Amino acid sequence: MLSIYQLKPRFQALLRPLVGRLAAAGVTANGVTLAAMAVSIALGAGLFLWPEPLAFLLLPLWMFLRMAFNAVDGMLAREYGQQSALGAYLNELSDVVSDAALYLPFVAIAPFGWGSVGAVIFLSAVSEMAGALGPMVGSPRQYDGPMGKSDRAFVFGALGLWLGLAGSLPGWALWLMPAVAVAIAINVFKRVRNGTRQARPR
Repeated sequence: MLSIYQLKPRFQALLRPLVGRLAAAGVTANGVTLAAMAVSIALGAGLFLWPEPLAFLLLPLWMFLRMAFNAVDGMLAREYGQQSALGAYLNELSDVVSDAALYLPFVAIAPFGWGSVGAVIFLSAVSEMAGALGPMVGSPRQYDGPMGKSDRAFVFGALGLWLGLAGSLPGWALWLMPAVAVAIAINVFKRVRNGTRQARPR
């Protein structure tokens, strides 16, 4: 099933000249990772405390920039010798924390609530764990969709844009969160299945 993640190589190619300049300036992969997480937490907290519809227009802008940050930190690590054990932990944990922070404000937006948004946050964390556990069993890190990290960023960014422009969401949007949750559950299954299939015998 198609995922926005499959567009990542083209996105990285566009960013490569910028990454070279950042590396020359002494910017580190871990610094970029932490900066992206800090902005995500700040934005999520701000929207949660002050859920004004117009403010949600910041969400699609940041979702796009966050994808750029995530691509930049990975390229700095791989292409400029900045890979580290700490970086691997920060990369995985910051994604889960940032996702939770950016999705949480929607609990205050009708027709959503704590149950539906909470389920998406929980399953998103499980999905990332299922992907990250691949190397533990000797298989590659799994990125199977649907509703991987990039797909979720698109959905929540689109919701933020819709809310910011229209001032509210229609009642039928109630079904969006359950649909997202089901799609994430499917990707968890696929990540576990493919990870176990690709595992190397111990």
